[in-house]
Amino acid sequence: MLNVSLSLLAAVPTTLEWSPKVGAVITLCNVLAIAIGKYSIKYPSAGPALPSPALFGGMGLPALLATTSFGHILGFGAVLGLSAMGAL
Repeated sequence: MLNVSLSLLAAVPTTLEWSPKVGAVITLCNVLAIAIGKYSIKYPSAGPALPSPALFGGMGLPALLATTSFGHILGFGAVLGLSAMGAL
């Protein structure tokens, strides 16, 4: 059991610490996901409205949560890819 745990720990790549570059990549991915969601979600304004809907393109809360969740997934992949390439 100990050998399996040690080999599993050795397989985990080193992670990048947060920096303004990482934050910028995550922000850009969220903006991209909101833009994609604005045009691909069938009813983007359904559900409870946001306090300032014009800021998010008229989206409701469920659409905003869905698109920003997708944006964080995209950002996670982008940060891992860019750090593996040495760009971050």
